[in-house]
Amino acid sequence: MADAKRELINSLQKNILQWEGYKPAALGERKQFGLKTIEANFPNGVFPMRAVHEMVCANTEQATASSGFISGLLSVLMQNGGACLWISLSGNMYPVALKSFEVEPDRIIFIQVNKDKEVLWVMEEALKCHGLIAVVGELSELDFKQSRRLQLAVEQSGVTGFILRNRSNKMGATACAARWQIKPLASEPIDGLPGLGFPRWQVELLRVRNGKPGNWVIEWSDSGFTPIEKNILEQQIQNVG
Repeated sequence: MADAKRELINSLQKNILQWEGYKPAALGERKQFGLKTIEANFPNGVFPMRAVHEMVCANTEQATASSGFISGLLSVLMQNGGACLWISLSGNMYPVALKSFEVEPDRIIFIQVNKDKEVLWVMEEALKCHGLIAVVGELSELDFKQSRRLQLAVEQSGVTGFILRNRSNKMGATACAARWQIKPLASEPIDGLPGLGFPRWQVELLRVRNGKPGNWVIEWSDSGFTPIEKNILEQQIQNVG
């Protein structure tokens, strides 16, 4: 009796996730992003593709950090080919910098528009396109109805969407699968040599549907994403002190 009840509960939980657009990865589709403990906080322990992710940015520095973090995710999503559409309001994206994250700029289609409503229209149409791997859109504001339209689009196509929200002071409810905030951190010297090290971020998962929020420090290096353990950070702080 207990086993039957447990099986029924598991079945209902899987159905609820699918109704909400959180479909489990198909066989052979599951990708390892190298985020480790972060991925464990998502339903099924899998980074949600076929979903829309919202990156909230309080300033230009956070927007730049979010762009870098998204670029790292794109390097995994696009490792077997495909293209991405990047819709911008600011035009601040520097395509050549994508090579630092193992993404070739010629595989990104850049579009610059002037208004949020133009970004939303282009993004919704692009998210319906099965020929794309991912779509990135830069927005100032987003309401629940607009985000729901985007989520419905990815459920049909399987494309992964990323929204860069550049006004984090207006954060209402959305239908996005996850809400992130990425903050830049000082890099560590490589092998003790002076100069810039690998990009490092404070990655906060503010909200995740049917998952667990959390806060981590992540670095991007030649081997991809690398979570930085707390004891390593504490030792670095002591060395500085």
